[in-house]
This record gives sequence, C-alpha cells and structure tokens, in this order.
Amino acid sequence: MRPSRLDDLGALMDLARQSGPGFTSLPVDEAILHERLEKSERAFHSRQKRIEYGKYLLMMEDTGTGEVVGCSAVKAGTGIDQPFFNYRVITLAQASHAAGDMRFDMDALILTNEYVGYTEVGTLFLQSGHRGGGAGRLAAQSRYLLMAAAPDRFSEHVLAELRGVVDETGKSPFWECLGRHFFRMDFTEADRLSATTDNQFILDLMPKYPIYVDLLPPEAREVIGRCHSDGVGAYKLLQWEGFQFDRTVDIFDGGPLVAAQKRHIRTIQESRVVTLRAGDVSGRTDALQGLVSSDALPNFRVSLADVVVEEDDVAIISPAIIEALQLDPGAKARIWLRSK
Repeated sequence: MRPSRLDDLGALMDLARQSGPGFTSLPVDEAILHERLEKSERAFHSRQKRIEYGKYLLMMEDTGTGEVVGCSAVKAGTGIDQPFFNYRVITLAQASHAAGDMRFDMDALILTNEYVGYTEVGTLFLQSGHRGGGAGRLAAQSRYLLMAAAPDRFSEHVLAELRGVVDETGKSPFWECLGRHFFRMDFTEADRLSATTDNQFILDLMPKYPIYVDLLPPEAREVIGRCHSDGVGAYKLLQWEGFQFDRTVDIFDGGPLVAAQKRHIRTIQESRVVTLRAGDVSGRTDALQGLVSSDALPNFRVSLADVVVEEDDVAIISPAIIEALQLDPGAKARIWLRSK
C-alpha cells in the first residue's frame, strides 16, 4: 500500500467500474476521481487548508508487475466540508393502561447529522483476482497504521459506512420503498448526486419527521442495517478491529454505520515502533506474519511481511520488503504481527 498519485487515474477508474452500483466512494466519473487524487496528494503533503479536511487515498500495488489492484482511504473529518446525513434507528415505547395495559416497542428512523468531525475509513476495494492471502487485511489495516503514524491528523472517533443491499442492476429495496417517494429519482441518480454535490438536496428533500419502520414494506425492513454481500468480509474485519454497529444506517440503501474510538482500534493498540534490520527470515520458526509500515508521511507505505523480532525492538525482515517500503536498514518502522 502506498499513497495515491495523479497518474493512478486510469487504474482508479478501472477499480470504480469493477466496484459495481452503490459504491458511492468510487463513482465512475473521471473528473471526481481526478479531484480525489489531487485532494489525497494535498493531504499527504499537508497542503490542505485545515488538517481535518484531509482525504488520504492508498493504492495497493503489485510490486512484481507495478499494477494497481486495490485501494482504501481515510477521510480525516466527516461533515465538515458538507453535511453527513444518516438515519438513526430509535425505539419508541408505546403503552396504554386504557387498552388493557398494552405495551409494545416500535422502531423509527430519524434524519441525523451527528458525526461531524469523525474520521471515516472506507473505499476498500480489491480486484477479484487479488482477494485472499492477506490482501484484504493489508488494505484495511494500512488505514489504521496511517492513523498511528500521524495521530494528530485524525479524530479520536472513527466510523465506517458499509454498502447496503443493492442488486446487480443497481436496485436498492430500501430506496425503492422509502427514498424514491421523497426524491422522485432512481437510486443511481441519488447516489451520483451524493458523490458530486454538497448534499443540500438531501436537506431539501428528505422527510423531516420520524418514519415508523413497521409502516415500510417487508423487503425494506429486512435490509435495514444489512451490508452488501461483497462487504461481509470488510464488515468482519471492522468488527475484529473493535467497531460496533451504532444503530445508524445510510439514508439511501440502509447499509450499517459502525464506529469505534481510535485508541481502541486493535491494529493501533497492537502495533509498535521497531528498528529494521535486513535478513533472511524464510523458514525460521520464530518468524511471525504481519504488516510493516514506514510510519511517516508523506511517503507512507505498508507491506505484508514475515518478521523476526529480537531484543531491544529490532525487527528482521527481508531486504526486498525494506526496499519496497523505501527505507534503509537501521530505520524506524511500525509493525503489527499476527498472534501465533
């Protein structure tokens, strides 16, 4: 994983085409993706007006071929440059003594903009042929190692939105049963506007009052808080890191929003800074699999690696990994290791 560059536009467009409908953070729009590459370059080099405006895009590169095969991203602060709307699911207790002490609970959806300033992780996508073998973990965990490398650039609270249930034609049951009645447009059009505008249209058109879940058709109720089948692996990784469903869902597809405190994120807690030493660790019984990062911006890089940790926090890794990280033996780096 490495910082995105402006010449990644073609590869990023290819990833966007492969990501499918409903993947809001990867629209198939060359102008938008070019702008995101520009924002990422400014963020890594600290050239944006305020730190919380930073949008960091990481690209997964096959070092053998130079091909870009995936990406992931971190947005330093949500809801700052434009509103970040969601539905919160609240439970209303209904009771009546006059009706024979009847009591029951009902869920309702209310429009909120309560995550202002949270750091957001997202845009995790890999080409189908490069999934497995630790690639998903590399793409996901590199974002938390980035936060550990520059903690002052990111909020103490972190969230992630997962794509909700959308079929291969781009149809969302949640949208068809709810959003369409207020926006009078297709899901894909609303998704495009969300990615390309300041979201004022959401504030203008969304319902201002609670929506009782029981009044929605079954196909809409069933997908509230459920993620897309392609996002199940990402959801499990987020749960492993310590993220929890916050009873908040996307206003378009009903997908879940999960949140965690930065200091409680597992990768950050378990990572540490070491001094690198080049060496052959293949076949060593004391070698552990993990991640190694350069732990510094702007040239932040992360790689999968086999690592042997010796006394005094010296980590032995292969010379090829040190070279891929663009470091030298004796340099400081951050590691995260799998438990045996």
